[in-house]
Amino acid sequence: MTQTIVALFVATILLDVAGQTAFKLGLSSHEGALWRRVLTSPMTLAGVAAYALEILLWLAVLSAAPLSVAFPVAALAYCGVLLTGRFVLGERVSARRWLGASIITLGVALVCISAA
Repeated sequence: MTQTIVALFVATILLDVAGQTAFKLGLSSHEGALWRRVLTSPMTLAGVAAYALEILLWLAVLSAAPLSVAFPVAALAYCGVLLTGRFVLGERVSARRWLGASIITLGVALVCISAA
């Protein structure tokens, strides 16, 4: 993989994690109906913007990398969300979830090694 593709992968994963985190923060910080929280929370709208940019970068990834590699690498966003949940949002993360994230990371590493 070229440095450009790796940078695109990293950017899409970070934008996915940022979007999910913004959604959680935006929906947790307001009271009222869900639709109102979605439409009036700056954090929720920031999450939508992160997702919109992610889609554009993801299309660039798909134009340059095989889907059978790209989609498994995108699973690293699950690991990023787990880390953000723990260290940014203060959520409790069980040993099983840490183990699951480790297995995902190992699987992505195997996919990337086999693609090289």
